[in-house]
Amino acid sequence: LLETALRTGGIMDGTSEDNKPRGRAARREAREQEHTSKALMDRVQGGSYKPFSDRDIERIHHTVLDILENIGMAEPIPVLLEHALPKGCTLDDKGRLRFPRALVEDVINAAPKSVTYHAKAPELDNELSDNKLYFDPGGESVNTLDFETGKYRPSTLVDLYDFGRLVDRLDHIDSFGKVVVPTEISDHFLHDINAAYATAAATQKHISIGFTEAKYIDAALEMLYIIAGGEEKYNERPFCSSGGCPVVSPLTYGFDNADVCVEAVRFNAPVSVIVAPQSGATSPAALAGSIVQSTAETMAALLLVNLVHPGHPVVFGSWPFVSDLRTGSFSGGSGEQALLAAGAMQVANYYGLPTSTGAGMSDSKIPDNQAGFEKGITTLLSAMAGGNSISEVCGMTASLMGCSFEAMMIDNEMLGTIKRVIRGIEVTDETLSYQAIKDVVDGPGHFLGHEQTLEMMETEYLYPELADRNAPYYWEEQGSVDMLENARVQAKAILSTHYPDYIGPEADRKIRERFPIHLPKEAMKVSERW
Repeated sequence: LLETALRTGGIMDGTSEDNKPRGRAARREAREQEHTSKALMDRVQGGSYKPFSDRDIERIHHTVLDILENIGMAEPIPVLLEHALPKGCTLDDKGRLRFPRALVEDVINAAPKSVTYHAKAPELDNELSDNKLYFDPGGESVNTLDFETGKYRPSTLVDLYDFGRLVDRLDHIDSFGKVVVPTEISDHFLHDINAAYATAAATQKHISIGFTEAKYIDAALEMLYIIAGGEEKYNERPFCSSGGCPVVSPLTYGFDNADVCVEAVRFNAPVSVIVAPQSGATSPAALAGSIVQSTAETMAALLLVNLVHPGHPVVFGSWPFVSDLRTGSFSGGSGEQALLAAGAMQVANYYGLPTSTGAGMSDSKIPDNQAGFEKGITTLLSAMAGGNSISEVCGMTASLMGCSFEAMMIDNEMLGTIKRVIRGIEVTDETLSYQAIKDVVDGPGHFLGHEQTLEMMETEYLYPELADRNAPYYWEEQGSVDMLENARVQAKAILSTHYPDYIGPEADRKIRERFPIHLPKEAMKVSERW
């Protein structure tokens, strides 16, 4: 076999007479120059995993309608009342806003079933529809696992910028948002505008930005227009979206975030609503009940946006969370969390709406075996259940309290594997391989140098950059380096060199003259910092 492989150049490294790589070395070099593996060029779609039966889904749906019609939502904001009451909603004697079943179903039917998150680069757009799968880092962690000390410290604005630069180079992460909180900036306006600037400066992927209060949206839009080269240019490709958590569980609107979600339509992008009740604490301990409440609350968020702005695209973010009932603390890596997120996505898909949920939220404090199995199981099930945008999936540690550069690298590789699994196995005349089998049986007796093998090597298989597949003796000869150390080396290689210029010097000057930007210019260029 080796003799044949060497003769055909099928598997061995080497160079040709003109010193150009050939065989496996040539293919590796070509892969490294590709932005995305050919094995994942087509968008992958989930939806095969269904924790609920069709009858279960119907019962959940009718219970959701019962809750919205008979229990309703507390503390509706004035602009919602202005639009909801003329459409048949009522306020009970406790001030709870109740939604008629027919109105709820009308809003669901009219809501857009396909939305696009635009990126600065068109090839990086995310089209959320038909169970198409994308991964978003999510986050808002208040701590960063320090790259040098290995200890947790309060996260900073520079950390947010650095995580964005890293995500910009990681193929399997499809968008970026505030993965860490700039804890050194306490003023709400300065915090929001600086987080928006750092996010926009770091990546050309779609970005999402959040706001403490809706009144800060004006400034953020002004900054985005400067970056895009004008309001009209921005609206041609609105590369930024917003939204928030407009519900305080159980079944209460949160004033500030509800207002932000209503005003977020001004970004000319889908509004992402996120509802995250915690089972056993702010939602029922029964998993089915937690999904019912989470769905009802997310539906109330959809009603909030679409009654005020009919037909505006909304991403249905049902994110039921889990409590460890022994302590009451959040448990992001549990099997119950995996079931809740997957079940929430199956229910959301019943309505045909673009969806998001949270997964990959390991309780481990470092990127170890615990983190690996918790992240892998929770993320895979959500993807298999048909979630469009799976968030919190990369870099997160310590039950969302921390974020790690090394974990971001490792999780990116995990996400690629999950995408490959969700893509599945294509059955065509070519892949059934009758002719290839006949060729080999009549010929050399193995497939190593066969034309199909060489072709399928790039389109059928995804190759890891961090995971080690070498023989033990070779691994030992190379220093017995584990995956965490590989991740450190590669993260440092990116962070020490990749300083993109997505804003441009003139636009940056205008922004810094107009707004109090706290991200130093020195942190945005090659230095000894990394």
